[in-house]
Amino acid sequence: MSELTPLDKAEAAVREAEGNSDIARVVAAVLATQQAMQQQAPAQQCQRDHPKPRRSGGEWIGIACAVCVGGIGIAFASLALAILGGTAAIVVLVLRSMWTDYQKGR
Repeated sequence: MSELTPLDKAEAAVREAEGNSDIARVVAAVLATQQAMQQQAPAQQCQRDHPKPRRSGGEWIGIACAVCVGGIGIAFASLALAILGGTAAIVVLVLRSMWTDYQKGR
């Protein structure tokens, strides 16, 4: 007599559970069916390494433009900080001079 495959066993369990209203048997039949299906069709995995997509010319032009705009922004920010620092130094010197003149006048 030939041995039953897992799928045949699962089908027999389902037929047995159909006539019985016992929930545990229905659940067991469903689980057996799922297990049999998993054993029949194992998941195939792709073993091939896919090459990374290369950038097009347009993307490189966009990157270059972004770098240029960023560089110009950093230059303007540096210039603004230099002007701010010079202005702050002049204000401090003027206030110091005014303070010494005020102290001498007393």
